[in-house]
Amino acid sequence: MADLSSNFVGIKSPNPFWLASAPPTDKEYNVRRAYEAGWGGVVWKTLGLDPHIVNVNGPRYGAIWGADRRLLGLNNIELITDRPLDVNLREIKAVKCDWPDRALVVSLMVPCEEDAWRGILPLVEETGADGVELNFGCPHGMSERGMGSAVGQVPEYIEMVTRWCKASTRMPVIVKLTPNITDIRLPARAAHRGGADAVSLINTINSITSVDLDLFAPEPTIDGKGAHGGYCGPAVKPIALSMVSEIARDPVTARLPISGLGGITTWRDAAEFMALGAGNVQVCTAAMTYGFRVVREMISGLENWMDGKGHGALSEVIGRAVPNCSDWQHLNLNYVAKARINQDLCIHCGRCYAACEDTSHQAIAMNPGRVFEVKDEECVACNLCVNVCPVEDCIEMVALAPGVVDPRTGRVVQPGYANWTTHPNNPAAARAAE
Repeated sequence: MADLSSNFVGIKSPNPFWLASAPPTDKEYNVRRAYEAGWGGVVWKTLGLDPHIVNVNGPRYGAIWGADRRLLGLNNIELITDRPLDVNLREIKAVKCDWPDRALVVSLMVPCEEDAWRGILPLVEETGADGVELNFGCPHGMSERGMGSAVGQVPEYIEMVTRWCKASTRMPVIVKLTPNITDIRLPARAAHRGGADAVSLINTINSITSVDLDLFAPEPTIDGKGAHGGYCGPAVKPIALSMVSEIARDPVTARLPISGLGGITTWRDAAEFMALGAGNVQVCTAAMTYGFRVVREMISGLENWMDGKGHGALSEVIGRAVPNCSDWQHLNLNYVAKARINQDLCIHCGRCYAACEDTSHQAIAMNPGRVFEVKDEECVACNLCVNVCPVEDCIEMVALAPGVVDPRTGRVVQPGYANWTTHPNNPAAARAAE
């Protein structure tokens, strides 16, 4: 059986699945239930020093659904914890005492003042917590008060606060980054310069998910008005994967440990994050959608996949895909693939034909009897037909012999030639052949 035990910046847990700082980790009752369900760790919902945090007493979430009503994304307008600091600290200490083998990290957000950070860190340290996560990511509510993403969008602030914290605590310091920035490498480098033990990403994406067309107000709507919030869930996973990979392959931050989060719902999602450099993963929306026991499927699925592939430990997976992450300019333009339609699986819906004919390269022919076949001479291997086909594995991309690029058109011409100088379409080569 594969070993899923995790040691992330010295914080040990029986598996790499942590609950992210969010409503599911707001109190002792929830966290105990999470540990009982099998979660390896928890990041306690963000604590602050302001005793006057007040959340809305109305809808806090907007949603995006798929055609089958599957939840694809949540928009969240909830603030940090509105429970008293002393109550949270007392509960953290009690939980850590009873569950010493589980990771317990505390998320923090206080004003960008040295005294504020130096003041709260000893209080957290006294609970026996394993580490702190500096919340520089929340895009709503707290950012309007000069915290959250208001700090995370300024690398100089990230470095400064990280230095304060590293000088004031023995605990590992994880810096949580906002995705609401142009280049994720810049805040990651700032955290690294400040001495951060790790970074976590991504936090939620600034968003409005929908508008009530009767009230003409963003949703969720509070007494006729709405506000932007933080977007999370399966829909943000591609953005999160890209940002994790950018940090993992940046020469400055390549060795900086990463806790990956953003749309993780299955074991496969977790494995993809780890393959791109994440040392562990954090989950929120999946737990809010399916309950805490969803982690059991994640654990068993990851174990089974690792066993099947012969991976004995997480270290054999973490970062394995990073060397294969490339800039576009380094992709092999001589690689040639063509689409192939499995006629035994085809249901003759015509979706591939419509998509290719109207919006792509007119590379699929519709023959009598609605039989669809690929025209190799027109197919540029864009993969659109594979993605729109409703039948899994009905269309696949098949690699052919290497081809060459015609510099006059920028397109790959017929395969089988090592370079343009020997290709018959090249006038110079044709004259030489004569």
